[in-house]
Amino acid sequence: MNTIALIRNRAMKSIRRILISSRNSSPFLSTPANSGHAPPIAGNSPRPRFNHHQPLQMHRIKGITQKVLGLPYSNFAPLTMPFILITSNRDVSTFKVRNCSTSVESRGHDNNFERIYVQGGMNNVKPLVVESSHEDVTDERNLGGEVNASVGKSKWEESDVEKQAWKLLQGAVVTYCGNPVGTVAANDPGDKLPLNYDQVFLRDFIPSALAFLLRGESEIVKNFLLHTLQLQSWEKTVDCYSPGQGLMPASFKVRTVALDEDKREEVLDPDFGESAIGRVAPVDSGLWWIILLRAYGKLTGDCSLQERADVQTGLKMILNLCLTDGFDMFPSLLVTDGSCMIDRRMGIHGHPLEIQALFYSALRCSREMLVVTEGTDNLIRAINNRLSALSFHIREYYWVDMKKMNEIYRYKTEEYSMDAINKFNIYPEQIPPWLMDWIPEEGGYLIGNLQPAHMDFRFFTLGNLWSIVSSLGTPRQNQATLNLIEAKWDDLVGHMPLKICYPALDNEEWRITTGSDPKNTPWSYHNGGSWPTLLWQFTLACIKMGRTELAQKAVALAEKRLPVDSWPEYYDTRTGKFIGKQARMYQTWTIAGFLTSKMLLKDPETASRLFWEEDYELLDICVCGLSKNGRKRCSRGAARSQILPKTEGASASAAFFKPGTVVEVSSEDEGFRGSWFSGTIIRHLASDRFLVEYHNLMADDKSSKNLREILHIRQLRPILPPETGQIFKFGDEGVQGAISVFQRTTQNPPRMVRSQMGPTTPAEK
Repeated sequence: MNTIALIRNRAMKSIRRILISSRNSSPFLSTPANSGHAPPIAGNSPRPRFNHHQPLQMHRIKGITQKVLGLPYSNFAPLTMPFILITSNRDVSTFKVRNCSTSVESRGHDNNFERIYVQGGMNNVKPLVVESSHEDVTDERNLGGEVNASVGKSKWEESDVEKQAWKLLQGAVVTYCGNPVGTVAANDPGDKLPLNYDQVFLRDFIPSALAFLLRGESEIVKNFLLHTLQLQSWEKTVDCYSPGQGLMPASFKVRTVALDEDKREEVLDPDFGESAIGRVAPVDSGLWWIILLRAYGKLTGDCSLQERADVQTGLKMILNLCLTDGFDMFPSLLVTDGSCMIDRRMGIHGHPLEIQALFYSALRCSREMLVVTEGTDNLIRAINNRLSALSFHIREYYWVDMKKMNEIYRYKTEEYSMDAINKFNIYPEQIPPWLMDWIPEEGGYLIGNLQPAHMDFRFFTLGNLWSIVSSLGTPRQNQATLNLIEAKWDDLVGHMPLKICYPALDNEEWRITTGSDPKNTPWSYHNGGSWPTLLWQFTLACIKMGRTELAQKAVALAEKRLPVDSWPEYYDTRTGKFIGKQARMYQTWTIAGFLTSKMLLKDPETASRLFWEEDYELLDICVCGLSKNGRKRCSRGAARSQILPKTEGASASAAFFKPGTVVEVSSEDEGFRGSWFSGTIIRHLASDRFLVEYHNLMADDKSSKNLREILHIRQLRPILPPETGQIFKFGDEGVQGAISVFQRTTQNPPRMVRSQMGPTTPAEK
């Protein structure tokens, strides 16, 4: 089986660039296998989307492998491609591949699309038909029990602790109509009163989803994304009042209801906050859903799920809910207390950093995944404007270090002009005494909240870590944040990583802020408790900033204690020495966070797909329009001064590829490097990302629209100059001949020559 998998992976690595087989390519199948994932060449030609000679070579590899192993062509389908298995007899199996790569227009009148978005109650939701991604005809993977060693897709040898964690994670899987759809919040067999810990929480499932994706098990994540999307349009109310359209549930539970005396049916029962403590709707659920949707595409290579009409519609609904204009003057998202990971009263109402970092990440994800149509132009423009304003706002006003503390310490108050330095009327007396000696010389962080006359100086770990991952902070700020964590290791990590916030509220401040919450006593739970699930986000931030030694140190601490302590939800005391008083054991996101951290450290290259680099283009966008009224322009120079300088080459190259420029595009898929296609630049999305429309490749086999893709700048090159009269003869050297043509057709000789045989490429200007 290992040999088969190896040959299959090497031969069929590219999902979207290969036709599985032609109509009559295999005599072993009773029904031809058709793939909808490879866009055809324009003009009804069945040729795949690569150069003319390479399909023959690839076809030959498949044929040789088939003859040697005696397998049908369909067995070489990529692992990540969804399919339905139809067994006609015991000897022959036919794979029917469903095309999921559809545009918004092509699915606008689909019955499935109509069925998914139905307003109403529980019985209106029917089970989605989701294809399974199996590796073989026999299902060797048991998501509800132990991990089968023969199909474990880990590239590295697992320790005993990791094997135990995987067994526990598999045991927490929840199924709906026979398909895995998520993991329960906690799976403690000794817990007689699980409360809502037996539900699937959207925020809790994120580390579980990443662990499954990094291991190559994507089916459960795809099911989760689609079923939670199906719940999006349910109408739940509190006192006859419904939240805005597009809200994602905080959690859901699989329940069995009786249809009649003999029949029972499973249904998904979501909770939008109407049964939660405090009756607060979850703001972060929709943001996490968008982030996971991008991660699914990045880690599986399957972008067809993002392009589905129902997914695109759900994505737009979340964005419209977040981008709705209101009374608030700030670009940060205004939310109430308890609407995120800290889901109890902790004084974070207003503009908490955690929500702003997730909001920024979700906007960047959406800009990558939105299908570009005439109807999305305004939405993309709104996303760009909000990203620019939000990044400036957080970097300028939320950041504190020794220099900024000195400025705040000498603030003047009651300033009523447009040129006021103390824009939010912050009184210097708000600076807490502990902060003066706590903040290190070489470190800094983003404060927890900012409102008129109020700065919450507490260090909130999730918001700061996710600001690093998403590049909400500048490169200098991101490094300074990790410097602070390293310098204050005993306070923020201690015996168990990591503090959810620092310091804890105590005495009268605790009573007023939390309402005397007995679960959030000082240095417990949300009030300064230690949460092992934050480990995977800390690991991702360290990998991004090249500080993996910090992550390895934290993971080593967790690996020693977590299995001994039965994988608790959180730890108490100032240094995280004791298991939390009311902590659940076998907490799923504790287990999944540890596993995800281990896999990220083993494969930093894969980890790089989950974070974002600095987007310099955002610094050029300004929509304030203050100059129209004779007022002073906003300080974009202040934001630019905090950014590490770009390389001149990257800046010049990005400037060269302007919208409308005809370019050649290379493929980075294994086996097809060196293939080039012509296309046109549609939009410059980021400093090194471009939306390109191919000239001869179509979106899918039934579409008349040209394929569009988001590509890195390294995949682009200028179109070659036309030949003028040069005739190549037998025996001419390809590179030298091309150089002579280029020298005669251009005024300046080229400064760079490609090493491959073929025409030379002019250097990027």
